[in-house]
Amino acid sequence: MNRKDNFGSRRAFLVGAASVGASVPLGLVGETVFATPQIPRAPFEGAPICTAAAADAAAAAGPLKKITFAWNAGAPCLVGVTVAKEKGFFAKHGLDVELVNYSGSTDQLLETLATGKADAAAGMALRWLKPMEQGFDVKIVASTHGGCLRLLAPTASNIKNLKDLKGKIIAVSDMNSPGKNFFAIRLKKVGLDPEKDVEFKQFPGPLLRVSVEKGEAHALADNDPLTFLFQKDGAFREISSNLDGEYASRVCCIIGVRGSLIRDDKPTAAAIARALIEASEYAAHHPEEAAATYAPYGPGKVELADLVTLAKYHSHHHHPVGADLKKELALYAEELKLVSIFKPSTDPAKFAERIYADVLS
Repeated sequence: MNRKDNFGSRRAFLVGAASVGASVPLGLVGETVFATPQIPRAPFEGAPICTAAAADAAAAAGPLKKITFAWNAGAPCLVGVTVAKEKGFFAKHGLDVELVNYSGSTDQLLETLATGKADAAAGMALRWLKPMEQGFDVKIVASTHGGCLRLLAPTASNIKNLKDLKGKIIAVSDMNSPGKNFFAIRLKKVGLDPEKDVEFKQFPGPLLRVSVEKGEAHALADNDPLTFLFQKDGAFREISSNLDGEYASRVCCIIGVRGSLIRDDKPTAAAIARALIEASEYAAHHPEEAAATYAPYGPGKVELADLVTLAKYHSHHHHPVGADLKKELALYAEELKLVSIFKPSTDPAKFAERIYADVLS
């Protein structure tokens, strides 16, 4: 599949996005995630993805199972979660879902899942995988989309590609952020040492742009919506993203459930996975409706036009499961070893096998 055939060039996207409505207040964002959907056919037969409104989906017969789902309401890339809630995909699969906006650390979130204080959660693979290397009773059961991360530099600067960052300072929101981890990998792959050839420097998310404008850093790396909004006035340009090259078909955001749910109630774990995969596919085909479901949840009330643009940009049609998802998780593990974030002794394939649970076969 050719990205340009389907979505237009990146340049065309940014030009169009620059004309979109007002930006979101910068304080709203906490941490946060191109192929034919790789999901088993049988569980999704008749799902209202393209031809029928999701609201028309009938709820499962009998009482709905109550579950608690932790997510970051400041991450508009998670429109699949609000689509599943508001368009009836959770109810279709027999679930009554309480959304809990979680802003703590990833270790705390995984501990919340492991101890049964929440049943499931959404997060970014490059935020979750290092803590999961240490061992939590949490299993990844599905994925939702790709394309949340961007590295930007001032349009007036001489930084035009990753190699131009040699000797430069890159502002990040924290030293374990998905942006820092991902672009460390990308720098390594173009021949730079992310520990010696560049300096990653931490600033609060809303101050990332200011840090570059004041000369305290030369570029910045973070996730949407901030990085999308920073480009709207034309003062910053995108140097790289996690939709470039091989990453265009790599998932970014994943779904995890408590291990005890897999052991004691696998059908509910499967229902969570199915509902969110179907909702993500719906978002890919109906970005305007998907964005509208998220708008009431986003702190600071991000402009709806911006949410629509982001829903079209993020790859909600890419949500692998099974062997395909395990392969992508293993690739991330191999890359995290490459930049010394994972232990040298970690076997990527065995790691992916350990953290993934197949609930859909």
